[in-house]
Amino acid sequence: MPDLTIPKAAVPARERTGLTRGVGMRFYSGNHQPVPAMNLATAFAASAEKNSKRPAVFWGDDAYLYAELLRQSRWLGRRLRDDFGVKPGDRIAVWLKNCPQFPSVLFGIWHAGGVVVMINHFLKPDEISYILQNSETRVVISESAFAEAQTKLAGAIPQLRFLLIEELPRFAPDASFAPSSPAETDLAALLYTSGTTGRPKGAMLTHGNFLHNVNSCLRCLEVDETDRFVVLLPQFHSFMFTVGTLLPMLAGAGIILLKSLHPLRNVLEEVVRRGGTILPAVPQFYRTLTQLPAATPLPLRLCVSGGAPLPVELLREFNARFPVPLVEGYGPTESSPVASVNPIRGPWKAGSVGIPIPDVEMSIRNEAGKELSDGETGEICIRGGNVMRGYWNEPEETAKVLRDGWLYTGDVGHRDAEGYYFITDRKKDMLLVNGINVYPREVEEILYQFPGVKEAAVIGLPDPRKGEQPVAFIAPNEGAVLDEKAIIQFVRSKLADYKVPRHVVFLPALPRNATGKILKTALRQLPQPAAN
Repeated sequence: MPDLTIPKAAVPARERTGLTRGVGMRFYSGNHQPVPAMNLATAFAASAEKNSKRPAVFWGDDAYLYAELLRQSRWLGRRLRDDFGVKPGDRIAVWLKNCPQFPSVLFGIWHAGGVVVMINHFLKPDEISYILQNSETRVVISESAFAEAQTKLAGAIPQLRFLLIEELPRFAPDASFAPSSPAETDLAALLYTSGTTGRPKGAMLTHGNFLHNVNSCLRCLEVDETDRFVVLLPQFHSFMFTVGTLLPMLAGAGIILLKSLHPLRNVLEEVVRRGGTILPAVPQFYRTLTQLPAATPLPLRLCVSGGAPLPVELLREFNARFPVPLVEGYGPTESSPVASVNPIRGPWKAGSVGIPIPDVEMSIRNEAGKELSDGETGEICIRGGNVMRGYWNEPEETAKVLRDGWLYTGDVGHRDAEGYYFITDRKKDMLLVNGINVYPREVEEILYQFPGVKEAAVIGLPDPRKGEQPVAFIAPNEGAVLDEKAIIQFVRSKLADYKVPRHVVFLPALPRNATGKILKTALRQLPQPAAN
């Protein structure tokens, strides 16, 4: 895959005053000091005291200072301990929409020695009930907007106690209490996987896991206190949990928290007004930006794509319109979550998720655990201080993915001769056509090149003769009229016949989860065309 040329204006204006070395690649670190290796609560306290008068979170016309968030977190920590009887290691669920108090809630729980259990607020009460009971959560920090669902949950789990975010005072008195002091090896959070196959599993992530990941991101993204992160994705997701919240808060940077993505004009105006410098988002949002009538000048120095694969065609369109680096990164929830990213000073490689971040190793391995050579396709594995302890109460599932010190991600890909990693697909999404592997991601990249295609996904349809047949699902751009035969012929001109979709199903939009990832499980549940 050829490198993409970096526009001169895209190179961040940062002093190259130092070098640190990741696995197989240099990263510029400047004068960025590492976050002290304590626990997350004490690391935040150190950051907040140093930056007490600086704005930590921008929320509309308001701005929350670091000093305010620190007092809020301490107030909450004391309240949890004194009024709710929270003891070190107790699980505390966080069930909130994006809000400026989100950092205070996280660090308040850690001040009390608790373990954060993140709740996806798009889930239904039955789904939330499973997570609460699986994690043995007894206290839930939520908001009045979820009152109806809270009533249902309280009926199903009588021992649950709720603390509403509305009770957290904006200007909390400085709480003088002796906070708990978890060790780096102690559990900090249970982040439940999306559960695309079966019930969701709680990834056990420690204070040390997150501190390790923050320090690695701090170096490879060259973050300092002058940065302002634009947060428009749900804060409950692992991508925003670490990159959009912990990273800026522990680095003394700012968060520009968007109340809504609509209209997009208001989002862009807020980025300009508040001087946003780093935008972590999903490919779907960057596609929206490329469809603007004219490229809007933005103060951003860096855009980071994560949460879902970034189509090569979208990357090309973005780079043609905006003089800002758009770098794709990668990492599952189980690695806190960042594992790799394209170096922000280049070279970037189209279709690549980049190179391992500092102090993290990656490799390609086969089913037997043997490391494969450059260019060979196998399972992507991760090793480092960011890798989870295991799955909560799931020893068998843990043993499947944590082997010989490596995290087996379930993602299939390869590494090139320069150490860049490419994800082909998920193991479970791979098709077998006449016994030959077909990777949907390869077919989808071709579909995105067809004029008028807005979204594309490929799944396998059972076939009595060939095992499986590829089927494409496409959502067209507004006003576009697409022809199934023309699309199939277009793909056939670029790929081997056995990779070509036998049918194309057109939908107004493809089903996605809260962070923009296309839900292929939902596509498989739709009525399927008959195999031919």
